[in-house]
Amino acid sequence: MSHLPIIPPRFLVTKEAARFLALSARTLEKHRTYGTGPIYRKLGGRVVYALSDLQLWADKGLRYSTLGTRS
Repeated sequence: MSHLPIIPPRFLVTKEAARFLALSARTLEKHRTYGTGPIYRKLGGRVVYALSDLQLWADKGLRYSTLGTRS
């Protein structure tokens, strides 16, 4: 019996990525269609998202105030 280390997933399918972002899978699919969502990859015909890309996209929504952009 081999003891391979447990490696956390580096890529998530749409449903998992949507859960990570607290969105519905359909909303994430729409973002992908419109080009407004996180970067994704096609691996073997499957759409997958890297965790780091999901975090970068989520961080674009960081705000410090409701007063608009900071100068």
